[in-house]
This record gives sequence, structure tokens and C-alpha cells, in this order.
Amino acid sequence: MPGNLSLHTVVSISVCICLGPAANLILYPATTCTPPDLVSPTRLSDGSEVVVVYLKGGEYAVVPVTVENAPPSISYGGRKIGTGNQLQADANDFPTLARTGLHSPEELNRTERITGKPIEVITAIGRPGSSSGEGFLAADEDILSVLRGDNRLVQRLGLTHPEMAQPLFHIWNLILKEYELGRVGRRYDNLQYALYNGKKVRFGEVHPTRGFQESIFNDEIMGAFDISLFRDLDGSERAFLDRKYPNLNEGQMVELVSRLSRIRTGEMESYYVMRYGFYEGHTSYRVDPIAIAFVFGLRSIAEIEAAFPGRLYETLTGHFTACPLRSEATRWCSNHLLPAPVRGRFAF
Repeated sequence: MPGNLSLHTVVSISVCICLGPAANLILYPATTCTPPDLVSPTRLSDGSEVVVVYLKGGEYAVVPVTVENAPPSISYGGRKIGTGNQLQADANDFPTLARTGLHSPEELNRTERITGKPIEVITAIGRPGSSSGEGFLAADEDILSVLRGDNRLVQRLGLTHPEMAQPLFHIWNLILKEYELGRVGRRYDNLQYALYNGKKVRFGEVHPTRGFQESIFNDEIMGAFDISLFRDLDGSERAFLDRKYPNLNEGQMVELVSRLSRIRTGEMESYYVMRYGFYEGHTSYRVDPIAIAFVFGLRSIAEIEAAFPGRLYETLTGHFTACPLRSEATRWCSNHLLPAPVRGRFAF
């Protein structure tokens, strides 16, 4: 990335601007004919964060996507949407999460309420068919088993929940920028892909939903968008999986590749990951930490496999099943295949 770039926001997009190497960086909605000489994502000298995108018209753009706290200011459905509290973690319930970016297992073991709401109530309204048809948890999961399970996944990847939330916020902030410009309607296809850590993160369907989805916690988080993202495996990545998992049948390999490389989400999940370390349970809206790491290039396929040697398929498909344990120190167990046996079960 060139040093000491100066910033200019250009409103008109009537022409595609071809930049020379010494030109100042020009921000979206201005576009360029060629890819900017810029690492994507990157933080500029003024502290703002940007990503490079490719548009359906064949142009490139540098879009501001800074993760920040700012009052929602865009009118939508009789309410306001916007960035909101993107830097907020739940320090009251999870002080270690707020301090380190990861949950303390001991704090989770002691948790009886989150945002003042009993965990039994959160689990009940998070199950399929309660507050939403899809649900926020699978029928055999509860809120603590999912928080424990995903905390362990993120730890094994050598990442933190804020690092996981950042690319999701970047995507949401991209969409907010497009909506602010009046370019998001019933269906949206203006952005073809975002360049992210050298990977092309492609957009599937992006569209508003009917009404707003309320949060399962006592917070201001709401959902109104359905967002599909994916990244195509290159030949070496597919060959790596074929070599490491020769015993999977064709259907299992298709499922492995899909769960690894495709994400269906809404805007709620980025805030949930940052604030609570919650990626949803095993529902169709789950933003699996492994998929985030792969799609956004946070970890290579080899690094992901090293974190879950020989267990990638089971880790991506197994639920964080909740069940009582005799031990009071760890109150839930899971059939999710990760190490840490407790009385023959797997604790989360």
C-alpha cells in the first residue's frame, strides 16, 4: 500500500476514472478502470478502513467500511439502520471476552443470565419455530453449548471473536453504503466480489427481508437483510481436501466444500459475534468460524486442517448438542467431535 495517501470522496460516478500510480486515492462511489494498488482490506493513514470491490459494470472501487460505533441514520421500514454499536462487547456478562476477545470457560460455566435474560429463556426463544422459523439454535442445542463450542473453534484457529466479526462488519458496511446510495432494492447484484486478503469473496443473493427480526437477547440488535457470500476453491485447495479426506463419499465432499466456502447470514450475526461470541447454532443462518476463516482468507486450508486434523467434516456438520452432566463444574456436553473428554463426553 502506498504511504500517506490523501483521501477524496467523489460524488459523481458518470465516468470511470483511470488512475496513475501517483494519483490520490479516490473513494466510492467513484470507480476506476483497473484495480487500485492497495492491499484489501487496509487501514488508511486517517484510521479509516477500506476494501476494494469489483462491480457488475466492470469497474473497481475503494469503499470505506470502517468498523465503528455510530448512530443509525439511514431510513428503512419506518426505522433507522446503520452501523450502530459495532465495537461493543458484553463486558457486564463476559468481562474476559471484552478484555481478551475470547470467552473464559469458567465465566461461561457460571452464566445464568445474558443481558439480564435467563439462559433458559434465551434458549427457548432461540429454538426453531419460536421467535423465527429458522431459529437461532438447532433443536438439540442451547445458548451456552453453542457459546462454548464456537469459543473452542475460534481458539483452535488461533483467532479471536473481534477478528471474526471484522470481515462480517466490512460486508455489512459495504451493503449499508449501497443502500445509502439507493442501489439496494428487492434484489441486489451491483457488487460482484470484494477483494479480501487476496481472495475474491463473491456475493450471492442480497436482499431485504419482510419486516425486522428481533434479537433473542435484551439488546438493540435487529435483522432485516438476507446476505449470501461464497468463495470458490482453487484447484490446489480442492486437491488438498481430496487428499486429506479420501474416505468421504461424493455427497459428503459436496457438503464439506459447501459448509467451508459458503455463508448465509444477516446483519445481526456480525454484532452477535462481536458482542457475545455467538455465531448462531447449526441453522441455515449460522456463520461458522471455520467458514469465516476460509472465505475471508484469515487462515489457509492447510492451517484450518492443522487445527482440526482429520476432523474437518465432522467439525463443520456436528451440532453442539446440550445435555446434563454429573459434574457441576461443566454443566453441558456435546457430540461435537473435538478433544476435551469429560466422563466420556465432550464438554462445552
